[in-house]
Amino acid sequence: MTANLTAARAEALFTTGLATGSSPAFEVVDEAIRTAVRTRGGTRACAADMAAEFGDHPELAVPRMRWALETVTRLYPPRRRQWALVA
Repeated sequence: MTANLTAARAEALFTTGLATGSSPAFEVVDEAIRTAVRTRGGTRACAADMAAEFGDHPELAVPRMRWALETVTRLYPPRRRQWALVA
């Protein structure tokens, strides 16, 4: 689940207007991701827009996706599962 969420966040971040290589704060990234998902009509639309950029401009898309993944990984660390003991 975490890998899927990380990928969806990175794809949405990829589609935003934030500058590649920047180090925005969590609040900025979180709002940018939420806005991208909302305005594009969901995470699948963000993924489709990202894929189109890879087809049209692969030389720019690769470093942008690398930045998006690194940014999301840095700002959204994986949550540790807490298991409940059932008696």
